[in-house]
Amino acid sequence: MQFQLNTDANIQGDDRLAEVAETLVTSALGHLSDRLTRIEVHLVDVNGAKGGNDDIRCTVEARPEGMQPQTVTHNDANVDAALRGAGKKIRSLLESEFGKLGRR
Repeated sequence: MQFQLNTDANIQGDDRLAEVAETLVTSALGHLSDRLTRIEVHLVDVNGAKGGNDDIRCTVEARPEGMQPQTVTHNDANVDAALRGAGKKIRSLLESEFGKLGRR
């Protein structure tokens, strides 16, 4: 599975952040990561330098084998919380989608 991290100009997208993001998102996916070809994470600071509550937006796009890409978005106060929230949402979405396929 490939992992790609994208950030805007307000978030420092270094190797450490890429490693943390990959760890948090893939651990949230658990056993589902075997069925994915690629994960893309986009981090955006919505308010820039202004700050504020829930101003970090994390969008996760998962590309399951043989299916259309699935996307979720989560806003939170900091990068780690946004990554964790988006990881939980993408896991829930993928479990639902894979469950639908299993019933067919």
